[in-house]
Amino acid sequence: MNYYDVATIVKTHGIKGELQVISLTDFPEERFQPGSQLFIEKDDGQHQEVEVESARPHKQFMLIKLKGYDNINDVLQFTKKKLQVSEDQQDDLPQGQYYYRQIVGLDVKTTNGQLLGQIKEIMPTGANDVWVVVRPNKEDLLLPAIPDVIKEVNLDDGLVIVELMEGLE
Repeated sequence: MNYYDVATIVKTHGIKGELQVISLTDFPEERFQPGSQLFIEKDDGQHQEVEVESARPHKQFMLIKLKGYDNINDVLQFTKKKLQVSEDQQDDLPQGQYYYRQIVGLDVKTTNGQLLGQIKEIMPTGANDVWVVVRPNKEDLLLPAIPDVIKEVNLDDGLVIVELMEGLE
C-alpha cells in the first residue's frame, strides 16, 4: 500500500502530548479533524496507525493531539516524522485538480513543442501554487499554476503543456 505525506512533525508542544506540525495537505480540515485516521512511518518502514484527538491552528503551524498519547514522553518518538494517509483514504478530485504527487515528475513542454524540463516540486503561495521546473544546464524555471500559463495537464502521457508569458524565462 502507498502512503502520502499530509504533515511534517516539527516538535512537541507543551507537556500534554501535542505535536507541532507543518501541514502539507490541501485538506487540513478533513485530514486533522477529530477521529481522522493517520499513519506515522516507523524507523523499520512499518506504518503505525494513529487517531487525531484534536487539532488547532497555532501561528503558521497546526497543533495536533493524538488519541492515547497524553504526555510529552509518549510523542517524543514522533518528532521529525511525517503524518501520512493511505492511498485508499484519498478521494478523487474534480476534473482539473490534482494531488501534488501527480504533478511532481511530469515533463514540461511549451505549446510549440519545446521541452523545458521536469517539475521537481510545488511551492504553495498565498495566491497560487508555483511549479518548479528543473532544466538541464539552466536555473530552475518558476511557473505560476494559473490558466494563462498551464494550458494542459496530461497525466497519462506524463506531460504538462505551458505557454510562457513574457518575463517567465
